[in-house]
Amino acid sequence: MKIVVLAKLVPDLVEELEIDESGTALDMTWLRLIINELDDHAIEEAILLKERIGADVTVLAPDIEGVEDILFTAAAKGADRLIKILGDFEAGVNNHALTRGLISVMKDLEPDLILAGVEANEDLDGSIGPLLAGYLDLPYIGYVASVKLNGGKATATKEYPGGLIAEMEVVLPAVMGIQVAEEPPRYVAVSKVRQAMKTAEIEEIEIGEFNFEGGPSINRMYQPEVGEGAKIIEGSLDEIADNLIAIFDELGVR
Repeated sequence: MKIVVLAKLVPDLVEELEIDESGTALDMTWLRLIINELDDHAIEEAILLKERIGADVTVLAPDIEGVEDILFTAAAKGADRLIKILGDFEAGVNNHALTRGLISVMKDLEPDLILAGVEANEDLDGSIGPLLAGYLDLPYIGYVASVKLNGGKATATKEYPGGLIAEMEVVLPAVMGIQVAEEPPRYVAVSKVRQAMKTAEIEEIEIGEFNFEGGPSINRMYQPEVGEGAKIIEGSLDEIADNLIAIFDELGVR
């Protein structure tokens, strides 16, 4: 059983986000990048499956500054193979372009199961999981909270809004978007990561030029603009209703 996990670095939203001079992108000069939280959960779910059934786990990530740290951390957690995807990521790559670049990589790896975080905070053109499933013509299940493997099939526990939970069975190979792992991502000591740096090897795969077709076209990025504040409507229910209708008429939304 071969499991491939897709991981990537995203802006740390705790940091102060600033727009660059072009006005169409974030200023990455001093911006701190961290592993996408839900990708970290995907790695954890893969390691849990490895511990249960002896699966072989490969973690791959785009070549962005800091990627070695997340790959070696994955190795310290139990990942068997680490792959760094080489390409021109400095200018920014949307998910459509990245997914197209990964098609040949996935065909060479021949995974039985592909896991990815169900979303990331900088996804502007769709999550990578369903995009990859579409390009590879594989079934996809998103918002997954646990995975069980049995022969050539997988059973996913899927979360729905309102606390609803369903179980779905799918024939492998398949792609799943992980919402949360069955257990919180495990902590690994710095010493264990350093040991992984000495013993684990990061492979490099070049995916060539990107095809950006289908991605978003960003004309402007800006900080949220400050409004004038809320208007408090007081009075009886009839008076409040009349005031609301007047406001809707003024705005032209009725």
